[in-house]
Amino acid sequence: MNITPVTDTNSQIYHNLVQCYKAEFSSITGKKPNASGLFELDTHLGDDTLGFLLIIDDTPAGIAAIRCKESQSYEVCEFYVVPHFRKNGIGMEFAHTIWKNYLGDWEIKQIRGAEYATAFWRKTIERLNETAYTEESYDDPHWGVVTRQQFVATTSVT
Repeated sequence: MNITPVTDTNSQIYHNLVQCYKAEFSSITGKKPNASGLFELDTHLGDDTLGFLLIIDDTPAGIAAIRCKESQSYEVCEFYVVPHFRKNGIGMEFAHTIWKNYLGDWEIKQIRGAEYATAFWRKTIERLNETAYTEESYDDPHWGVVTRQQFVATTSVT
């Protein structure tokens, strides 16, 4: 497993995979592709938002977009693992590695109808073996009522 920051040289890979992610959630979000067949992005990389590619055996396997909100405060804005690579702990390892490289306060939100995503995030946070996390229903200005988890990552990668 290799986690690579998104740069100008690999950004097309990120944008290709984010289209798969948007398509997967389209039945929940109600979003449709535009006339060119592409979904509009909710999160744009740059400024305060970092992008990461998950690469397994030279194959793009996932993406993450992380917003740096303030000093040591982060939000998982987008997170996707290609279905072929799911159900074997890869997504959990991907998330843990990012959190351990960016220590501090974290926030993750899931839209209504994405209960499988909420289950994934609960399990992933619990297995981080950090401090306890909080979970609540939160009225997000963009998505409406979402499930939100907040926790602090305090242990770096060794």
